[in-house]
Amino acid sequence: MRCEIVAIGTELLLGQIVDTNSSWIGENLALAGIDSVYQTKVGDNFERMEFCIRQALGRSDAVICCGGLGPTQDDITREVIAKVMGVELRRDEAIVDKIRYMFESRNRVMADNNRRQADIPVGAEPIAQMPGTAPGLMCPVGDKVIYAVPGVPHEMRTMVNGTVLPDLQRRSGQTTAIRSRVLRTWGNSESGLAEILADRIDTLDQLGNPTLAFQASGIEGIKVRITAKSPDKATAESVLASEEKLIRGLLGDVIFGVDDESMEVVVINRLRELGLSLGVIEGLTGGVLTARLSEVDAAGGVFKGAMVGDAHSHAGEPGATGEERAIATAKKARDAFGADVGIAVSKPDIASPPPGAPPGLVYLGVVVGDKSYSQSTALPGDRARFRNYAVINLLNFLRKTLSAA
Repeated sequence: MRCEIVAIGTELLLGQIVDTNSSWIGENLALAGIDSVYQTKVGDNFERMEFCIRQALGRSDAVICCGGLGPTQDDITREVIAKVMGVELRRDEAIVDKIRYMFESRNRVMADNNRRQADIPVGAEPIAQMPGTAPGLMCPVGDKVIYAVPGVPHEMRTMVNGTVLPDLQRRSGQTTAIRSRVLRTWGNSESGLAEILADRIDTLDQLGNPTLAFQASGIEGIKVRITAKSPDKATAESVLASEEKLIRGLLGDVIFGVDDESMEVVVINRLRELGLSLGVIEGLTGGVLTARLSEVDAAGGVFKGAMVGDAHSHAGEPGATGEERAIATAKKARDAFGADVGIAVSKPDIASPPPGAPPGLVYLGVVVGDKSYSQSTALPGDRARFRNYAVINLLNFLRKTLSAA
């Protein structure tokens, strides 16, 4: 079973929007056991869209068209698919009513052009999931099929998971289960991880199942993905669990999370398990740490608060070392919010930097109760990357401190 992706939208060609939808769909097609060897981007032009969709149908069994299902004049995916199918469009008044209800439930009036979104090619079926105003479509073309899904990522994912992937697996006769698990790491390079896992990778290459792959994710670390193919889901999950245990034994505490667990999720969960609360002072990170923590713990059950600004991040006695200043600032964070734990990141004193200080030098401070910990590290990148690297290094230092406590 071969499935091709056609991403639609002139904004994709102009670089105004990055096409993350195609990469997500491609990844999930692979996990579903569906081959996908082509991805195409095309602008909002009838003739070019028709050409791309016909070309995709000519070399694949199924096509997923992503985008162009909105209410405006340049949203013409419905019309193009109808032309490829050789049929007319017919308006589904039940869908019109559903769209109208979505607007009215938000105390808004539906514009008349939203009615266009209910135009369905004759012979096509609306996709059952409809989280937004754009209905998705399943459009048979002989023994092949075109799926049309919106370009809005969460709407697209809902439809692909709910209808498109199950339908593709049914069409392909896929009876095996393919499952994947991502181990998220921080503190080692891709080449370093590959060296540690070299013997295991050689063994798996001979076995063929499961498989290991690396994905560098910038400020989110290196991901090690385990993929297992088995007769059923339970067996695949068992294979993943066994392989994860082995990989953890090889890599140790550089693994900080699994699948979608970010560093802040792991840290907040660990603090919650230990019954500890957290206070923060950040200067050079400019609120990035506060934003990430509050996203995870919006209710403030663990994260008690933060002070942001350089004026708050220069605690300590005159002449104190960078590590001493970081600890003093972390204590100030703990005490200011009546928390059990305080953390801070500081930079060298501009007036008297340490001799031979490398570019990007920062000091990490962690205080847990009456115990203090510090560490220095040099960070790369422009201002935005530097801030994010500082944040994840500080959270990772806290994670390791809590694990050793």
